[in-house]
Amino acid sequence: MKCPFCGSHNSRVIDSRPADDNNSIRRRRLCDECQKRFTTYEKVETTPLIVIKKDDNREQYDRAKVEAGILRACHKRPVSAKQIGRLVDELESEIFSREEKEILSSKIGELVMNRLQDLDPVAYVRFASVYREFKDVNTFMEELKKMLDN
Repeated sequence: MKCPFCGSHNSRVIDSRPADDNNSIRRRRLCDECQKRFTTYEKVETTPLIVIKKDDNREQYDRAKVEAGILRACHKRPVSAKQIGRLVDELESEIFSREEKEILSSKIGELVMNRLQDLDPVAYVRFASVYREFKDVNTFMEELKKMLDN
């Protein structure tokens, strides 16, 4: 492992433990050259997941895009970064446990909306309004009525 401080390739692991998400290992390392410590994370490599977009284009799954959409929906809402991280972790666990090589973006959107509905109703409506491309106030009101009826 290359030291981020001096660039040396000689380092050793001085501590290993599961990371917060229990899906990776956190390793503390000590550089043999400069004696500085740094942290690395080891994660199981999964086969790349391809997302099929609405226009039939395909691109590799990108956690940052999903997280950014959820962050925008939760902007100025009482939802912590930890809650958002947990939501994305749960979403990814569900998606990757299917062991499919491709998934429709609409399926990801539905999974996000299901989780947001439980987390924060306002964030859910914000996300749904963009995701479902509400064209007018009537469409928006129909979605609100569906939510209130549940």
